[in-house]
Amino acid sequence: MEKVRFGIVGAGNQGTHYAVELFCKGAIDNGVLTAICDYNPVKLEALQAKVGADVKAFADYKEMMDSGLCDVILVETPHYQHPEIVMESLKRGLHVICDKPAGVYTKQVREMNEFAAKHDARFAMMFNQRTNCSYRKMREIIAEGGIGELQRVNWIITDWYRTESYYASGGWRATWDGEGGGVLINQCPHQIDLVQWIVGKMPKTVRGFCQYGRWHDIEVEDEVTAFFTYDNGATGVFITTTGEAPGSNRLEISGTKGKLLCEDGKLLWYKNAVDSQEWSKTSENGFIPPNCEIIEVETDGKNPQHAGIINNFANAILGIEEQFVSGPEGINGVELMNAIELSGWKNGEEVVLPVNEEEYLKELNARRATSRVKEDKYVAVGDMSNTFGTKKS
Repeated sequence: MEKVRFGIVGAGNQGTHYAVELFCKGAIDNGVLTAICDYNPVKLEALQAKVGADVKAFADYKEMMDSGLCDVILVETPHYQHPEIVMESLKRGLHVICDKPAGVYTKQVREMNEFAAKHDARFAMMFNQRTNCSYRKMREIIAEGGIGELQRVNWIITDWYRTESYYASGGWRATWDGEGGGVLINQCPHQIDLVQWIVGKMPKTVRGFCQYGRWHDIEVEDEVTAFFTYDNGATGVFITTTGEAPGSNRLEISGTKGKLLCEDGKLLWYKNAVDSQEWSKTSENGFIPPNCEIIEVETDGKNPQHAGIINNFANAILGIEEQFVSGPEGINGVELMNAIELSGWKNGEEVVLPVNEEEYLKELNARRATSRVKEDKYVAVGDMSNTFGTKKS
């Protein structure tokens, strides 16, 4: 195999971005786009015109999978469909990369993971933010004990501003039945994944305070504050919204040996000369903290994002390098999102992880039953050039 052949299911915003900006512009070294699929003929024809006649178009994703044209499937559809398409790929021996989130609720993701364990084809999540050099370095420093015992995690990520026209661009958007949630499941899956990946562990309990349609004419959450507790007593706060402008993106992780601060494209390490707990027990002064050196951390400077994940996956298939992201890891972020959402539905009541799958699904289905049906206002894909904002830096 000289080039790994990719097929994209979903010709919406993200699928079009991959096809046009990555494959057509040669960003995937050992991969080539051979097929595209979408049930919407307008979107499919629009993408076909951009990628050329050499890329075959399909209205049925199973027909595309059975065509023999693909080695890898990229899943770029509404969230509820992700596990189904992943399993159909794996069943046929096709490798698959699933865009975020892995699914809407943990039960369907767990079943997908169990299915994947029985099949040999490769499976990855599109956790492109894990390629960010700052986040990789934070994870490395924490794993090596650089900040000591974890004390606090704070992430305020409010630079997800969205307009009413964004929510009107797809009938499935911002509905319980079409999307399964709002800012948590659409904009924030990468950060929800990172908040546990960087720290190296999941919270023990979650309390979620969600506001539904506060800033937009939608039925799902567009304003969230979540409170975490960890097994050692450390705490965390995660704040996000799609209604704030200008927004912020500030991640701060504190421990007894210092803290890491990631903001505005810089990673700072506040490094204590002495562990704060050791200093507290030995210092004769009641007010002075240990000396602290502030270091601007050097990284490898690499942040290849989506192209990095796809290139790595193709190279892993060809035996050139190890696969960076494992597909089954996608359940962790869904677990956290479900816990925040469930707590929000219960007026901030504490939820212990792992989340009660049946309770969550029962509550979700009750909301799906009364979900507002919307018609697609636009059929053209959106401009993705500014969508990532500071999330990439």
